[in-house]
Amino acid sequence: MKLSHVDQAGRARMVDVGDKPLMDRTAVAAGAIRMTREAFQQVADQAVTKGDVLTVSEVAGTLAAKRTAELIPLCHPLGLDHVEVDASLDETLPGVRIRATVRTVGRTGVEMEALTAVSVALLTVYDMVKAVDAGMVMVDVQLIEKRKVPVAG
Repeated sequence: MKLSHVDQAGRARMVDVGDKPLMDRTAVAAGAIRMTREAFQQVADQAVTKGDVLTVSEVAGTLAAKRTAELIPLCHPLGLDHVEVDASLDETLPGVRIRATVRTVGRTGVEMEALTAVSVALLTVYDMVKAVDAGMVMVDVQLIEKRKVPVAG
């Protein structure tokens, strides 16, 4: 299988998407962070000294999606039409689950933006809660769905 980000000489390159048609593109990614019951309870009670963990992680994920091309060298800078990051408590972990949905009309997909949003949201949870539990583990960061629909017109 030929890698699209490698030229014939084996050098990394940004893919030329200029001739691709505009499509309405959506990607959904998810992940989780496991923590101790004590840390989970502090997040649930909003007792973490750094503030509201879930809200701050959602905002961080949204900002990260918008800056993906600055973080991942071969990603195209995209104008995003929609970013939604949802952080929720999951007592069965115990921990926090993050889900991000990203949408744009463009020539390339938004999978990396959705995955970056989830990853940075999880890192934000870690940063805010590490004083209570430095042993937290981020798990299952993955692309859940991607779709593209031709743009009418």
